[in-house]
Amino acid sequence: MAWEDEVVGADIASAGLHVSECIGRDAAKQADLEEALEGSRYTSHPYSSYPKEWPSVAEVLETRELPSVLIERYSAAGGEGTALCGIFPEISRAWASVDNYLFLWRFDKQDGQCVEYSGEEQSICAVGLARVKPGIFVEAIQYLLVLATPVELFLIGVCCAASADGTDPYAEISLQPLPEYTIPSDGVTMTCVACTEKGQIFVSGRDGHIYEIQYTTGSGWRKRCRKICLTTGFGSLVSRWILPNALKFGAVDPIVDMAIDYERHIIYARTEGMKLLIFDLGEDGNGPFRKIAEERNLIDPRDFQYGSRRPGSRAISRAAKPSIISIAPLSTLESKWLHMVAVLSDGRRLYISTSPSDGNNTSVGLTGSGNTVQRPSRLKVVATRPSPPLGVGGGLTFGAMSAANRAQPEDLALKVEAAFYSAGLLVLSDSSAPATSSLLTVTRDSTTQPSLPSNFAISSRSSHALRELVSSLPVEGRMLCVANVLPSPDSSATVQSLYSDVDAFSGLRESCEKAPGKLWARGDLPLQHILPRRKIIVFSTMGLMEIVFNRPVDILKRLFEANAPRSQIEEFFNRFGAGEAAAMCLMLAAKIIYSEENLVSNSVAEKAAETFEDPGIVGMPQIDSSSVLSSARTPAGGFSMGQVVQEAEPLFSGAHDGLCLCASRLLFPIWELPVMIIKSEVGSDAWFEEGVIICRLPHCAMQVIESKIRSLEHFLRSRRNKRRGLYGFVAGRGDFTGSILYGTGSDVGASSQKEGRNVFGPSSRPAGSGDVAINKRQRLLYSNAELAAMEVRAMECLRRLLRRSSEALFLLQLISHHHVARLVQCLDTNVRQKLLHLTFNQLVCSEEGDQLAMQLIAGLMEYYIGPDGQGTVDEISAKLREGCPSYFNESDYKYFLAVENLERASLTAKADERETLARSAFDHLIKVPESSDLRSVCKRFEDLRFYEAVVRLPLQKAQALDPHGDAFNVKSDPDRRNNALIQREQCYEIIMNALRSLKSENGKVSGAGNILDQASRNKYIRQIVQLSVQWPDAAFHVHLYRTLIELGFENELLEYGGSDLVSFLQSAGRKPLQEVQAVAALTPMSTSRELETPIPLSQTKYLDLLSRFYVMKRQHFLAAHVLYRLAERQCTDTAGAPTLEQRRQYLSNAVLQAKTACSTASSSTTMRNTVDDGLLDMLEAKLVVLRFQIRIKEELESVARKVEGQQGSSESLSNDPFPHGNLVLDANMVRNAKDKAKELELNLKSITQLYNDYAVPFQLWEICLEMLNFANYSGDADSNIVRETWARLIDQSLSRGGVAEACAMLKRIGSNLYPGDGFFIPLDALCLHLEKAAMERLSSGREAVGDDEIARALLAVCRGSPEAVLSVYDQLLSSGAIVPSHHYKLRLLRSVLVILREWVLSVLADRPGATTVGASFMFGGISSLDNTSTVHKGLKDKIASATNRYMTEVRRLALPPSQTEPVYGGFRELEEMLIAPSSFQPF
Repeated sequence: MAWEDEVVGADIASAGLHVSECIGRDAAKQADLEEALEGSRYTSHPYSSYPKEWPSVAEVLETRELPSVLIERYSAAGGEGTALCGIFPEISRAWASVDNYLFLWRFDKQDGQCVEYSGEEQSICAVGLARVKPGIFVEAIQYLLVLATPVELFLIGVCCAASADGTDPYAEISLQPLPEYTIPSDGVTMTCVACTEKGQIFVSGRDGHIYEIQYTTGSGWRKRCRKICLTTGFGSLVSRWILPNALKFGAVDPIVDMAIDYERHIIYARTEGMKLLIFDLGEDGNGPFRKIAEERNLIDPRDFQYGSRRPGSRAISRAAKPSIISIAPLSTLESKWLHMVAVLSDGRRLYISTSPSDGNNTSVGLTGSGNTVQRPSRLKVVATRPSPPLGVGGGLTFGAMSAANRAQPEDLALKVEAAFYSAGLLVLSDSSAPATSSLLTVTRDSTTQPSLPSNFAISSRSSHALRELVSSLPVEGRMLCVANVLPSPDSSATVQSLYSDVDAFSGLRESCEKAPGKLWARGDLPLQHILPRRKIIVFSTMGLMEIVFNRPVDILKRLFEANAPRSQIEEFFNRFGAGEAAAMCLMLAAKIIYSEENLVSNSVAEKAAETFEDPGIVGMPQIDSSSVLSSARTPAGGFSMGQVVQEAEPLFSGAHDGLCLCASRLLFPIWELPVMIIKSEVGSDAWFEEGVIICRLPHCAMQVIESKIRSLEHFLRSRRNKRRGLYGFVAGRGDFTGSILYGTGSDVGASSQKEGRNVFGPSSRPAGSGDVAINKRQRLLYSNAELAAMEVRAMECLRRLLRRSSEALFLLQLISHHHVARLVQCLDTNVRQKLLHLTFNQLVCSEEGDQLAMQLIAGLMEYYIGPDGQGTVDEISAKLREGCPSYFNESDYKYFLAVENLERASLTAKADERETLARSAFDHLIKVPESSDLRSVCKRFEDLRFYEAVVRLPLQKAQALDPHGDAFNVKSDPDRRNNALIQREQCYEIIMNALRSLKSENGKVSGAGNILDQASRNKYIRQIVQLSVQWPDAAFHVHLYRTLIELGFENELLEYGGSDLVSFLQSAGRKPLQEVQAVAALTPMSTSRELETPIPLSQTKYLDLLSRFYVMKRQHFLAAHVLYRLAERQCTDTAGAPTLEQRRQYLSNAVLQAKTACSTASSSTTMRNTVDDGLLDMLEAKLVVLRFQIRIKEELESVARKVEGQQGSSESLSNDPFPHGNLVLDANMVRNAKDKAKELELNLKSITQLYNDYAVPFQLWEICLEMLNFANYSGDADSNIVRETWARLIDQSLSRGGVAEACAMLKRIGSNLYPGDGFFIPLDALCLHLEKAAMERLSSGREAVGDDEIARALLAVCRGSPEAVLSVYDQLLSSGAIVPSHHYKLRLLRSVLVILREWVLSVLADRPGATTVGASFMFGGISSLDNTSTVHKGLKDKIASATNRYMTEVRRLALPPSQTEPVYGGFRELEEMLIAPSSFQPF
């Protein structure tokens, strides 16, 4: 199975959650020492030992004799001189002094070198080793040797030289005397020396005081070295300087031992009189030296719990009072509330606290907080630990009658003469046996707690009880001192860097050399994969003895090496638990334990692997019996129908638990911590300040963890491939659902028989009495096959997580090697912040971590392929593909090859070569579009003007990201659909940005180095549009068309738009653009419902473009429809509404397109049937109605302006009795006119609405007549609306300007409304109305009305037809009822005379060569007479006859001759002119 197929994000994320849970559970097991001691009160077996058949916990690794020169010097002194000894583990040296001689030699190997120093005359009484303070001595001097004699104190420089290979930094040392750093002792004999890690030197004297030796470079009068007493006042100081020691009275209790707590900055001191003192150095160790407390009577109030109530205590109580023989500080890893331990001569331990507890003595886990250190304020014994039992030879039993509680006679009581305590290890030198002395070692017991019947409270406390292993070693001579053997500097640095940033291991930040020693306090199980076996050096009178302590995994390894029987292996699993033991088997099989002496042999690894896969030992997955039993039983032992049955959980085997423990412990120091930090300066650990970004872990630490994780994953993968064990068999088949385990019993059984066991058979462990009922319930819940499949599935997810983690570590190492700060400088601020907060867990399991990793890889590639590149893509890609294929696969390789080609193309000046490189990059990227960083890549292609890649790559990626079209599937999940749509739009936007960039470029230099002119820009824009339209993605076309319209590229859109452009424009013009997700073809005709739908202003541009497209494609009929829709579109507010003039323009264009369509259809037989013949008529009618609406709106606005102008002048209002049609001039009318004008501006109105709602209410009678005429109105003759409207119009005109105004109005509109038959214009009524008005105004003198005004107006209405007008006058004259007055008839006859004269003039105007004088006033005067003599002869006779008749009418009038004679004379003159032969000559 390829690794690419294994990378399943869900599986890795699920395994990551499980690892986090395992880390939390494992951390919860680590109890604070105070809690462990409290729990020990409720247990009866505080001490135990391994079975006799097992290897011993403590073993003597090697014994070494003392240097011969030391023995010779001691022999020469006759055994009577002053002899001291000790160990300096910091420089791997043991030391001894004989009188004034000092010897130093290696304690870890026999190199034959022994440094001897004898520069002083006095005997040496105290020796110490201190770090050098920086900036005082030369760099070669790394340590200072402090020598004290009764007279002086000396500082001697220690120069260290490393070995040739650099593995041993202290291969050689030399001593450099420093004469200027010598100070007198002032008569005080020093007893011990203690030094801090900062280089402070403290010495204690037999006078009971503590001194500090301070040294500097020296300047002026100040001495280079001086001694300061820290524990005395002024009186004591005077007494010490004035009185000699012989005259001082009172007993002095000298300080004989000092221990420094480097974490809490506290000094503990012990005196000969068994008094303990405590001194505070300040919070950071640089504060003032303060004495806090001293205590002589240390009695633990709980001592009776372990002493007097224990059998045999009476004998012990009669013995001598025990004394304190050793004190040691407790690290914060052991306890937050206990600070020091004191070992008594009877083997008991006193645990002492220097500060009060806050009342919350809960345990602090491996990831817990609580690093605040309280300053010391007291000295109190909190707990007492009983002495370990004697006679330990293995086989201490668990239970009430353990060795710790057996009565011991007085002669077998411990007599401890020397003791050593460090990080949970206690070494006692017992001299109770008369013949020989023995060495007792006490270490933490990591075995599981045996389950004893007890109540819940006691059980919960005893689960964290302190249990210890006791072993005994014979020792020749007396034990003088003990020290830890520190691991190699490289190992210490690795451990310190891994665990120093974990909250619970904050004490490791100070010294990397002592970091492993502090971690040993946590026990062996959590750290035996990273820490070596613990070693100590015992300095005895017979020499040096190196003792090593076997970890539990070492015990198991020795059992496998010795071919231990199966029963011992099962006992090991029973003691440590199946999960822990399986984890140790896994470490041996994968060879990931820390082993300095010898590696794990292949035979041991194979046996460990077989044990790990043995279901008889590690167990099989099953249902949690505790939950099943608790659900099935009631408190009374019966069955409760109302009890809720708890759902049973599967309980996996020890193999699964062991893998979880092993994986979580490997990942623990890096899992929840950031992978990057900011380092402000050298030596600073400021994480979130301004500075340089670096990897949190050094390269060596990441390499160690990576190698162990890879070894573990490789082992699991090899077992899977070989189908070994349950995991290998199921995982090798590749199915984890359990289906492969059904119905295949023969196959499984056969495979199991080949391996010698049945992996699906019952466990070999004894079953309890309740297992039968439980197994029945299990069969109802899960079958064995299902449980096995679930476990294997979980283990496979963990294996994938391990591989992913190893690759992440490899990637971090590679990035760290190339300087993180340089790689991240191109990232923006947000990405850098995310990188600083990115934990290793997120880097491995989250999508964000994968994206950040890709950005780091991109920065790494940029370093290689940039202008100042240090190599090629192939060089770094080979490392990435080999070390982290899940972060860098084949597609990434092709991507960066393409980037390299693009970089080369940008640097070349040859166009052909640039085109070739760009094409090559495009060919690489088109194969892996989903892995490309398209924004940066397409920007490079833009610079090279290779727009084919700019278009196709984003479209390819959009298709790869959403192959099933979820973005447009309405049935899919909404979130999934939205995500798919967002991803697609992000890809589309890259192409749109290229178009925007081209539009904004003006005179810029292109990738080829020349200035991009307008022609080139247009060329590239057309290329992008053409390439985009060719891609069969309707959603992308919508995005493209929208952007082209937004950028103003309408011409390119209309010219190169695809076949779906029409559908897009129709859809976009019909609905909001965000709803146009899929284009669909629409019918060419717009429905009435579409016309009624309001169209926002933002959508009109799409319909406008659609009309332009139809015109360009010569589809005039469709263009007319779209233009008609634009003109008729409904609006809800004036802000988005087009003006009436714009609507008129739309309709005018629609009429033009309709006419063009009709003319085209008439010439083409194929199009004749497709054109709607009524479209043109409808559009023309709409245009006429729109013109009415425009005129009405203008009239209303005029009314409003006129009224507003007249409201301030009351005089003008009073002089106008009928202001604009008798409208009331007030504010309401003005407001109403404005509101109606706004309504007319908003939408088009029908002719009915215009007439009834606007024209009639505002008395716009002239427009009313035009609308009635346009509508071909025909009503009842008796109730003729037209006559009433004419009458109102005449009255309105008369009121405005008299008869002259009325005649002018009649001339203006009459000719336009005259249909020819006179039906729509009631000439008789108009004539009668005007003549009466003229008579009244003449009679009253209001107006001087001429005889020809009305006649000429009527002739204009009838378009110059005298006969039609004469017929009207004849009708009036013949009706006596209509014209009863003779004066009125005379008025009519005067008008008739004018008409006859005009008739004669019109006839004369039509003759050839005749002038047109007198006919110019005619509106379109048209004569039907031919220019022939025959026609003129008939007209003359007709006019003459009419003249004679009217003369008769004049004579009949009973009026005075003075009134009738002028009229009669006119007719007479006309008649005579017509009778004369030359009558048609000009007048």
